[in-house]
Amino acid sequence: MSLHIKKEVPSLSKDPLQRRRWHLESLARKIGIESIRAQFPILEIIVRGKPLVYLDNAATSQKPKNVIDTIARYYQRENANVHRGIHFLSEKVTEKYEEVRSKVARFLGAKVDCEIVFTRGTTDSINLIAQSYAYPRLKPGDEILITQMEHHSNLIPWQVVSQRTGANLKVVPITDEGILDLTQIEQVLSERTKIVSVVHVSNVLGTINPISELSKKAHEVGAVIVVDGAQSTPHMPINVQELDCDFFACSGHKMYAPTGIGVLYGKAPLLESMEPYQTGGSMILHVSLEKAEYAHTPQKFEAGTPNIEGVIALGSAVDFLQSIGMHEIYHYESALVQYAYEILSQIPGVHILGPKKPRAGVVSFTMDCAHPHDIGQILDEEGIAIRAGHHCAQPIMERYGISSTARASFAVYNTVDEIDQLAEAIYKVQEIFK
Repeated sequence: MSLHIKKEVPSLSKDPLQRRRWHLESLARKIGIESIRAQFPILEIIVRGKPLVYLDNAATSQKPKNVIDTIARYYQRENANVHRGIHFLSEKVTEKYEEVRSKVARFLGAKVDCEIVFTRGTTDSINLIAQSYAYPRLKPGDEILITQMEHHSNLIPWQVVSQRTGANLKVVPITDEGILDLTQIEQVLSERTKIVSVVHVSNVLGTINPISELSKKAHEVGAVIVVDGAQSTPHMPINVQELDCDFFACSGHKMYAPTGIGVLYGKAPLLESMEPYQTGGSMILHVSLEKAEYAHTPQKFEAGTPNIEGVIALGSAVDFLQSIGMHEIYHYESALVQYAYEILSQIPGVHILGPKKPRAGVVSFTMDCAHPHDIGQILDEEGIAIRAGHHCAQPIMERYGISSTARASFAVYNTVDEIDQLAEAIYKVQEIFK
């Protein structure tokens, strides 16, 4: 069996999937999909004799030419250390470095630049919060609230803190549909809750959590709320003021920037109240053999020589995103994910995890006839890159009684034709294993 999509005039088609396909093609033309794809050199490569179809964006996105050129230019013409040089190169690169901090602050909706801390990524950001904010403050009997859909990066740091402080770790369950059971939140939130840490978009289910509502509930009991924004920041507009979160973490490499660079947003009073958990050069005002006086926020959290080229390239990635527009990206990708959900759900023996809508970024699925690793291998033979495994979210797998899924995840450069190719390849999996 194979997939045959008729490309009819939409007004003549009675097939909802065909009409959705036409709508998606219209959105693609509106954002200039061909121009967008032309900015990604890697999309031109051939994999096993076929053009690359890259659908592993939740793991890491590909990089546009302006980001690649920024890294090359830095090492060719700008390389110097920041913040502590008085020569031309150091002054110029320091200026660029801090300009990116301002740019990221505006991109995320921070009130002031000092609310933006550069880290190695979302994992590093959450560990910073756990060690510098939570660990010194929590005591036995306090509670940390997380959800059943967390990535390990937003689970293990809280396990460690709870074990070391005697605080209790509470978990909000998810429904069969793959959304938070909000009725349970009211039962577990109390004056003992000190921290609520929740993923914005699940990297397995695609679920978009109601952060503003959760922030309100957390603040009503005096808790702070931490948001893992790794899977939301590349796909939708983010305004931390509207979300009213206390901390927000994201990774550059998922939003078209290099690996090894990330962002922690924190409300200024909270960051000022925190002690750094990494110390060394660049984060002090004065040091003697007996003691040190730390620098102000955010420098006190950026010990040592930072990932300078990563920060500057992160600025170029933000430029790329803003050149398209985050609202436009959200509308296009939402239609792309919805098309993928509908076309895959029509394939017999394919089971998709998570809600039909709202959904962002990913479609994770299993097949009756094949293990996810077999699915991934066969799709690779077709030039299609997906991910297979537990996606660093084993509690979700346990919730549904499975060990792993196949996961297709999307970016703004993906197309409706690539979704059709994915569906055709899945039919091929069925043919092989039937």
